[in-house]
Amino acid sequence: MAEISFSNLSKNYGSIEVLRNINLYIKDGEFIVLVGPSGCGKSTLLRLIAGLETITGGEISIGSQIVNDLEPRDRDLSMIFQSYALYPHMDVARNMGFSLEIRKENKDKRQSLVAKAAKTLGLEDYLDRLPKALSGGQRQRVAMGRAIVRKPRAFLFDEPLSNLDAALRIGMRFEIAKLHQKLGATMIYVTHDQVEAMTLADRIVVMNAGEIEQVGTPIDLYEQPQTLFVAKFIGSPSMNIVPASQSDDGIELPGGKTVKPGGWSKNLNPVQLGFRPEHLSLVEIGKADCTGKAIVTEHLGSDTFVYVDVKGWDPVIVRQRGNSNIQSGTELGISFDTSRLYMFAKDGKTIRGTDT
Repeated sequence: MAEISFSNLSKNYGSIEVLRNINLYIKDGEFIVLVGPSGCGKSTLLRLIAGLETITGGEISIGSQIVNDLEPRDRDLSMIFQSYALYPHMDVARNMGFSLEIRKENKDKRQSLVAKAAKTLGLEDYLDRLPKALSGGQRQRVAMGRAIVRKPRAFLFDEPLSNLDAALRIGMRFEIAKLHQKLGATMIYVTHDQVEAMTLADRIVVMNAGEIEQVGTPIDLYEQPQTLFVAKFIGSPSMNIVPASQSDDGIELPGGKTVKPGGWSKNLNPVQLGFRPEHLSLVEIGKADCTGKAIVTEHLGSDTFVYVDVKGWDPVIVRQRGNSNIQSGTELGISFDTSRLYMFAKDGKTIRGTDT
């Protein structure tokens, strides 16, 4: 296993700058998730680690070794792709052990390593099957088993669950989390799905337009976003964002309501205010901070998300515990938990209050 670090890393394709000024240290055995929208550079960064792309500037180190000019085969990494890339004419056992076969490892050792990986992944009963006789989740586990038998220094995952349906994705998230616990290996995982990031990562690296926007534990990013981008990207449903302006008594919202978030002072001057759906409550209209009409109600069983049309704002999402039977068009009152509001400056940075 190995620690991995980036120092002032950059990547250009001609005049197009894809990654710039990437600095990050990944501890041995850490599970890091790279997350961000399409085109942010997360998959390119993973390919640079693997040696599948050349570096424009900076350094990548694996352990104590700078690997900028090292061939992919010499980096001792295993990569699991979105596509399973299994050999259709080989059974599961041979697919998993083929890299060892190429290296001319003896047959007994190959069989032992394949059997051990199959037990770890629950594939013992499928070793003689061809890929076409497997489900999508089983094929992905075979691809993971192929990586495990090599005993690499680190595992690289490039959106491995994107081709699976919702139920299989949940199951495979669990399998990957168990695998990390069993192996204690360094893992770097790329996804655009922030739910995967929140449930799997020791730390999340949020990327935006070729740069690292913020690094932290899932809870740190959720509760203490440093920028508007991170605040909106982390969390499902997304954080509600509304325009705001400073007054002598607090922060004015559209419609004239004034609120005082925790840590508010007269010199903060936020231009936007954010609040998570779970930090809003539906109350009697006479006691409300703002009012609006229900547009859509999403019933998830354990929770209900109510989308409310509030004049001067984008639709506001309110999270209700349990099943709430609110009809479209119903007039609703909304109350804020002012201790859990977020303030954002014109440049998109989070404003920290005087007592926060």
